[in-house]
Amino acid sequence: MTIHYERQGDIAVLKADNPPVNALGQAVRQGLVDGVARANEDGAKAIVIYGEGRTWFAGADIREFGKTPLEPYLPDVCNIVEASAIPVIAAMHGTALGGGLEVALGCHYRVAVPTAKMGLPEVHLGLIPGAGATQRLPRLIGHAAAIDMMTSGRPIGADKALTLGILDKIETGDPLEIGLAYAQELIAQNAQVRPVSALPVPEAIDFDAARDAVRKKSRGQISPVVAVDAVEAATRMDFSEGLAEERRLFMELMKTDQRQGMIHAFFGERQVSKLPELQGVAPRDVAEIGVIGGGTMGAGIATAALLSGLRVVLIEMTDEAAEAAKGRIAGNLSGALKRGKIDQAKHDHILNDALTCATDYVALSNADLIIEAVFENMDVKKEVFGKLDTVAKAGAILASNTSYLNLDEIAASTSRPADVIGLHFFSPAHVMKLLEVVVGKETAPDVVATGFALGKRLGKISVRSGVCDGFIGNRILNTYRSCADHLILDGASPYQIDKVMEGFGFAMGPFAVSDLAGLDIGWANRKRLAPTRDARERVPTYADKLCEDGHFGQKTGRGYYVYDGRAKSPNPDVMPLIQAERAELGLTDKGYSDEEILRRYMAAMVNEAAKILGEGIARRPLDVDMVLLFGYGFPRYNGGPLKWADLQGLPALLEDIKSFAQEDAYFWQPAPLLEQLVAEGRNFEDLNKEAAA
Repeated sequence: MTIHYERQGDIAVLKADNPPVNALGQAVRQGLVDGVARANEDGAKAIVIYGEGRTWFAGADIREFGKTPLEPYLPDVCNIVEASAIPVIAAMHGTALGGGLEVALGCHYRVAVPTAKMGLPEVHLGLIPGAGATQRLPRLIGHAAAIDMMTSGRPIGADKALTLGILDKIETGDPLEIGLAYAQELIAQNAQVRPVSALPVPEAIDFDAARDAVRKKSRGQISPVVAVDAVEAATRMDFSEGLAEERRLFMELMKTDQRQGMIHAFFGERQVSKLPELQGVAPRDVAEIGVIGGGTMGAGIATAALLSGLRVVLIEMTDEAAEAAKGRIAGNLSGALKRGKIDQAKHDHILNDALTCATDYVALSNADLIIEAVFENMDVKKEVFGKLDTVAKAGAILASNTSYLNLDEIAASTSRPADVIGLHFFSPAHVMKLLEVVVGKETAPDVVATGFALGKRLGKISVRSGVCDGFIGNRILNTYRSCADHLILDGASPYQIDKVMEGFGFAMGPFAVSDLAGLDIGWANRKRLAPTRDARERVPTYADKLCEDGHFGQKTGRGYYVYDGRAKSPNPDVMPLIQAERAELGLTDKGYSDEEILRRYMAAMVNEAAKILGEGIARRPLDVDMVLLFGYGFPRYNGGPLKWADLQGLPALLEDIKSFAQEDAYFWQPAPLLEQLVAEGRNFEDLNKEAAA
């Protein structure tokens, strides 16, 4: 039984007991309906609903996602709770998210402990609230506040919920006790039922302006704009009609590709670090880590470790450099302090006690795991690992933050290759969620398990990668960036491509991203690869000329764009360089449409991802999708490149690639795995299911 019924005097108590988070599965929904009916039949004067364990109803039961819904449906449950003839009190603690908050809105009174949080995160699944919140919440807190909660998906704390009017009271104590006390108070006052649906609808706001603001923030995502439509319905319809309109909009969103993409992202985020090879493998203990290099990346890694409670020893080449590194970490911690992530006491403890900056590798002798974050050069990294091999204690893990280089070659420079792993962080490392855990040919299983355990402790989305140039993310990046360069040579402009990809949902186009990262990074990588480059590969030189003139993007004020503070405009020097190169190569402008640019860009991304899967660098399609979502700004509502490919249809995508190959057979070589899937009538999701079986 998931809902337990008992009487405490005049009060009927409904206890939710569906661990771990009291999810609103069918049994819980039925239990609530039955419990409210029973309380109304047996003479109770009030009903208290509370959650056993750590939370109130935390939301829908994810085990029911993708399955045929079973009665009673949640909208009906909320309506039945609200229709109770005796007052229903929600006694809340933990989290009340999505359907959990909608049940609370169906109650007549709401009390919560000070630490409770509540929110409506349905937009993160490509949906809107579907059990009455779009109609009830505006009546309770006003249109603007309701729209903000629904379109942002961000949870709010109890204090704000009280200020807005969602809560009636905040009380410290056990949720059952505070619920009973409030119920007794209401009974003594002869308080009547108070359905939110009966409250007057606030005066309408400028919904067109609200839609425009939400549309701008959502960058192509549909559901936040639809949420505004649903809230507006409350001003045009009576409550029952508004509920019907909410349900209609909800069901339309259920049919969209965006909803499928976001559900895929939701489950992928939870599955990506669950590797069969690590079942039963215990990670090594890590209490102190070392970081070699205190630049932006090293300082970010150190900050992430310090914020997770680890001790950190950071090594720099000179005392001055070490002091500068400490300053960078202090700046990062100051930001965490301002955002309320840490308090002043923790801030001071981290800087004064948990962090050590030194110049001698001997200081690393007690470190359990050491991460190098030095210049991206094989000779430099080998030298660092040679030193670490002499000072690191037995059993210490030696990790490289390399973005491209061969981890096995780095490991071979030590006497302990089984202890070497790649931990590829993304900058800024204390903010970005992605961590590529790169497994070498000799990396020990417990070292891999430790990499994933560390990623979890740091709050990262950790993805397993094999060894190749660029691993999963940067290898795919290099391919779709090369495709963009080919488009430039054949007639597109950097600014058209950026516009197309931002329209697709990326926060920034590839050329704006290059300016942000620094054009010198790509320049150095092109020079690194030049000696082994195939003569058939097309590599433009116009970007090298920008770098030769000292134009590296945002940090120099000029790259593909010219920067004036936060404002940017196209650099007038870029197109003449491109046109000169086209003329030198005898190329003509093909005049690509926006749709053609998107097709080629995405086909290049998917094709390279399929090659990576076929080679075993990534084990599952969802691994690739999570890398692109959390490290490269791929729009979440498209689910990742391989989910997007499934939704588009693999046969048409393969036909595109084959047609492009008629122009450039070297670049557009169809991935064997993609050809195999099309021939067998399967898709990437089938591979995910096989891996999970």
